[in-house]
Amino acid sequence: MPDYKELYLTMVRETERAIEILIAAQRKCEELYISEPEEQKEP
Repeated sequence: MPDYKELYLTMVRETERAIEILIAAQRKCEELYISEPEEQKEP
């Protein structure tokens, strides 16, 4: 019989890892965006 508790815990842990990867990617993109100099506006 499958160990449903272990299946559930594995799913939760891996989901948390995926969320952490997405958050890290978002933060990296935000840092890249704010570190870029603003475009010069022509008068």
